[in-house]
Amino acid sequence: MTALLSPRDILDQLVSFPTVSRDTNLPLIDWVEGYLTSHGISCGRQYSADGTKAGLYAHVGPDVTGGVVLSGHTDVVPVDGQPWTSDPFTVVEKDGKLYGRGTCDMKGFDALAIWALVEAQRLGVSRPLQIALSYDEEVGCEEVVPLIEQMTQHLPKASVVIVGEPSMMKTVTAHKGGRAFRVHVKGFEVHSSLIHTGVNAIMFGAKLIEWANQNNATAAAATPSDTAALFVPPWTSTHVGVIKGGTAGNITAKDCVFELDFRNVPDESNDEWEARLRAKVAEVEAEMQSIVPETSIELTQTFDLNGLAPEENGAAEALVRRLTGDNSENVVSYGTEAGHFQNASYSTVVCGPGDIAQAHQPDEFLSVAQLTAGQAFMRKLIDEVLS
Repeated sequence: MTALLSPRDILDQLVSFPTVSRDTNLPLIDWVEGYLTSHGISCGRQYSADGTKAGLYAHVGPDVTGGVVLSGHTDVVPVDGQPWTSDPFTVVEKDGKLYGRGTCDMKGFDALAIWALVEAQRLGVSRPLQIALSYDEEVGCEEVVPLIEQMTQHLPKASVVIVGEPSMMKTVTAHKGGRAFRVHVKGFEVHSSLIHTGVNAIMFGAKLIEWANQNNATAAAATPSDTAALFVPPWTSTHVGVIKGGTAGNITAKDCVFELDFRNVPDESNDEWEARLRAKVAEVEAEMQSIVPETSIELTQTFDLNGLAPEENGAAEALVRRLTGDNSENVVSYGTEAGHFQNASYSTVVCGPGDIAQAHQPDEFLSVAQLTAGQAFMRKLIDEVLS
């Protein structure tokens, strides 16, 4: 019989694969699929367009609807330039902490989910248990969408999704969404002494940046909706974090490029905020073209994430609260793949081991106590789907 691995054994294996988002995750996926299939669990894959990465899904139990999905991502952020005191891709236990890249975000949960699936297969379950392991979460969360589509095509539709981002095993019922754009303002160069005959891309781009400032000021002064009031800040924020452009101090800038993003509360849609941006872009572009017709503003979407909205009488929330005994109210302002599952009509919550404060840090760690708590949660979940 194939050996049964503990969550810690599985975590050691997962961390040993340096699945930084810029690189392939296929060796990790090969290992996971090999381990699951050795226990009689068939798996499916969803490949990236270039074939260098894959998501994995699997199902245990009867071929009926109404199961539970355990969802995690396999990629991690880089370690370049970070002052690690141990090998980032080897789990090192010290003072009750498990150090290694991804132990917290979120290979700890992945290990627990893999362990739970094998346990469910070994014991036999009356309610299905499924797993979804994605890639490229750290660079946009969008690759989980085709993974979800393949799951709905090839597996019985589950009713509940638990996304295991680090929440200290607390139930997170909502998070913000977001959409980001690369804004390229294409102006017209002239000597700055003749500024009225040129189009300074930086100065016209500044009109859009000031629009972002005005959005934030207006939103901050408004009375938030009940959903928005759950968050800090309790409104949709508009942000510009990177900008470049211009040639010289005495030339009107031909180009200005900056990144603009929205972090929207879940009762305000990404499409709504994009429409507002495009309306302002059209206004500024018309002003530019009244001076030099061939000038323009180009928008390229770089990020898109659905928010996770609180569910009324949500099945996922009820299940997780029953298993954890946690009745606290928790929302987060960062994004996860949970919003995409909810958008695909799954009842969804976030709950996983570890503290998000450790994510992406040098000497990232997951406490042994949190891994133990996660295993206890999975044991209760298995008991739930056994009955």
